Amino acid sequence: MSQDLNSKDLNSKAEAFAELHKGPGAFVIPNPWDIGSTQILTGMGFKALATTSAGYAFSQGLKDAAVSRDMMLAHAGELAAATHLPVSADLENGYGDSPEEAAETIRLATATGLVGASIEDFSGGPNGIIYDFNLTVERIEASVTAARTADFPFVLTARAEGFIRGKPDLDDAIRRLQAFEAAGADVLYAPGLPNLDAIRTVCQSVNKPVNVVMGLSGSDMTTQQLAAAGVRRISVGAVLARVALGAFMSAAKEMQTGSYTFIDNAASFADISQYMRGKD
Repeated sequence: MSQDLNSKDLNSKAEAFAELHKGPGAFVIPNPWDIGSTQILTGMGFKALATTSAGYAFSQGLKDAAVSRDMMLAHAGELAAATHLPVSADLENGYGDSPEEAAETIRLATATGLVGASIEDFSGGPNGIIYDFNLTVERIEASVTAARTADFPFVLTARAEGFIRGKPDLDDAIRRLQAFEAAGADVLYAPGLPNLDAIRTVCQSVNKPVNVVMGLSGSDMTTQQLAAAGVRRISVGAVLARVALGAFMSAAKEMQTGSYTFIDNAASFADISQYMRGKD
């Protein structure tokens, strides 16, 4: 395929992704962690996909936030190439504390086949911190500027991490999201909001599309309820990878007891193979 056709395809994906955020209602953007799960979700009819930093890290035998920028961008590029759907990436803090480092990560991401990415305000690692407000805003401003260098509409998502990093302050989250909106972010995201009231308050406090992640809290909430609260995009983070690994570990534990009833719940070869590639 020529570079011109690749550019046309990428622009088409980007425009489709941007259009999804205009509504109506909310769309679900599930998070595969490898090529196989990407192909399955594509074949099942979802409209867009997003990477999961933790899901990919687990697949490499690493803890979340232990993956390098080069590894993550290469992985994201593989997933983007494995589907005709738009793909956005979880790029953590941009793999650097400074605005310049975050911006460089976004600039590199625009050349991988991705049509979107997120940058968060948590520095990462076991001793990570929530960035100071002013630095956080500068990082998003720089990331937005880098995203706009792409020759297609690259969707920049800005994340306020307080609720999952020991600082569950709704007023602070809203202040940050409003600042991210003013800085030019396309999508706003505060993972771990505790309930529909908090989600509704966030959605009413900003004008840009809001992403909500399921799997950290509120498992009883439905897509319809979230859409009614004002949510435009619903992701699941590492949950699909955790569900798969949870079933794997449960089966392994049962084998250790001498029982094999888990086999009854296994997907069939035919069910899986329908989404997989054959010989070229």
